[in-house]
Amino acid sequence: MKKSTNDKHYTQLLSWLKNERIKKGITARELGLLLDEPFQIVSKIEKGQRKLFVYEYIQYCEALEVDPDEGLKKLKSGSQSSW
Repeated sequence: MKKSTNDKHYTQLLSWLKNERIKKGITARELGLLLDEPFQIVSKIEKGQRKLFVYEYIQYCEALEVDPDEGLKKLKSGSQSSW
């Protein structure tokens, strides 16, 4: 079982979340407000400096109005081209 936050598929998932945030024009500070968390948490998650737990992932996706299943499918497939 891979447990590293440096795993390429995990980092791709974080990149996908960050790209979705940017596409929607939401700053890290604004997302932090939506999540009721300091914006530094958002920044650390996106940089892979803090783990994103499953329930937090769902909340993150809901705040961005993206389907969590989309990211999980990409994670499972491991295909870089689908990111």
